[in-house]
Amino acid sequence: MVVHFIGAGPGDPDLMTVKGRRLIESCPVCLYAGSLVPEAVVACAPAGARVLDTASMTLEETHAEIVAAHARGQDVARVHSGDPALYGAIAEQIRRLRAAGIPYDITPGVSAYSAAAAALGQELTIPEVAQSVVLTRMSRKSTAMPEGETLENFARSGTTLVIHLAVRYLREIERRLTPFYGAECPVVVAYRVGWPDEMILRGTLADIQERVRAAKVTRTALVFVGPALAETQDFADSALYDPTKPHVLRPVAVADRSKGGGG
Repeated sequence: MVVHFIGAGPGDPDLMTVKGRRLIESCPVCLYAGSLVPEAVVACAPAGARVLDTASMTLEETHAEIVAAHARGQDVARVHSGDPALYGAIAEQIRRLRAAGIPYDITPGVSAYSAAAAALGQELTIPEVAQSVVLTRMSRKSTAMPEGETLENFARSGTTLVIHLAVRYLREIERRLTPFYGAECPVVVAYRVGWPDEMILRGTLADIQERVRAAKVTRTALVFVGPALAETQDFADSALYDPTKPHVLRPVAVADRSKGGGG
């Protein structure tokens, strides 16, 4: 018996991995986070499977279901949204599984931030503009952030920020980030990426709050901040394909090969 933690992706059933779908199809028990995972994702569970939406369940209740399945020798598909490695709340589940001697494995999924970048039709790491992406969140009613993991500290790098659990706090984000990025810094709010009612809202630190309020978006959204989000901008081409810069798979520059020096 194995508990399979499965990343369901951002919502679109077609964005789940083949391995994840096959596991759901084979498990007689399926526990899924229904607040963020649509039923369509787990519709492939086998006939007669015990399929439970865990949105209203406690950690101890879900663990009890797993323990019972373990006693029956039944595999469990534990389905989480996005990729379970990011805000998946699997660490505390794994701790209990280890204590109980119940085996588990993890199948990664498509993260909401990468699905949002695809919906934007953009790359998040633009040469000489931003080469890092910081995934963070607002603390508020959820678990407190560790000391030092503040928006201000991350903003000092000037790179792309992806902020979870933040759409209700856009005024605070504007206040805290404007000194580092400027009022006209591009901001994107990605609502329910991968779902039929997906919505992408573009703006700046100065005006995104009004745009989001007009769209009546209050939850289930990611906030992106950073200069790499600009729809049009001048930037240098990546050195990866620069014909004048050799690398391990192109050890001689194109100019040198044209002189007969390359293979």
